[in-house]
Amino acid sequence: MSSYKLVFEKACHLPVELKHKAHWALRLLNLDIETAGTSRVTELHELEEFRFHAFENARLYKEKMKMIHDKHILDRNFKPGDLVLLYNSRFRLFPGKLKSQCSGPFRVVQVFSSGAVEIESKDGTNKFTVNGQRLKHYLGMVEEKGDRVVITLEEPQYANEE
Repeated sequence: MSSYKLVFEKACHLPVELKHKAHWALRLLNLDIETAGTSRVTELHELEEFRFHAFENARLYKEKMKMIHDKHILDRNFKPGDLVLLYNSRFRLFPGKLKSQCSGPFRVVQVFSSGAVEIESKDGTNKFTVNGQRLKHYLGMVEEKGDRVVITLEEPQYANEE
């Protein structure tokens, strides 16, 4: 407290009773420099620890959401001859809730290592290459001439169920 006494003695020319009251007010507020400094450092450490826990929780949350999202991604392995549907994001001719945004079915001609897939229309007139992420397997009925066609539909395989 001697540093406060010196400040009051040099800076302020207060009467003795006011100086005494100021000294007791400072003592009641616990404005000791060392105590205030250590409490401030402690508060800063607590704040840094809280911030670390917040970042760690955000990282764990993102990892968990990524696992949940990746669990529902279908594994899309196309082979030549497969029937696929093409997702057309520009299909706005007849806007409506019940209009399909997929066109097709198309037949897979070739699968490239980059993920691109070459497809052709069913009649074989149009051939073009598209991103494999815009395709999905066609699980509809096969239109073939004959007595009876039996198609067995399988459950789709998720990426993590191998």
